[in-house]
Amino acid sequence: MDFQLLQETLDSLPEACPLAPEDIEQGLWLDKGYDFDDIHGQVRRNGYVPHIVPRDAERQLLEKLPGYRARRWPVERTISWMNRFRRILVRWEKKLSNYTAIVQLTCAFIAFKHAGLA
Repeated sequence: MDFQLLQETLDSLPEACPLAPEDIEQGLWLDKGYDFDDIHGQVRRNGYVPHIVPRDAERQLLEKLPGYRARRWPVERTISWMNRFRRILVRWEKKLSNYTAIVQLTCAFIAFKHAGLA
């Protein structure tokens, strides 16, 4: 259902956002949930080149390339990592400031672990 908010998301880009040079096409990476002809047209009308992984591409690559691992989007991957922390998955804190602190601590731990420091 995220695809229904695509136009609203594109319209909400800040005005002060730096634009790409005129001679370089600006790409927009989307996942399989956006693989519709209407979405492709909508993205192009907004001045972007759509880079959308086709729905069956990962399955075909799994068959052709032994050892192929599906590419996880950074946001989805990070949320998956965060869900491994029970305090994030099940919210026990009543105060928003306490919950925010736990989320920030979790993100810091993930960043240090991903950087090889922990």
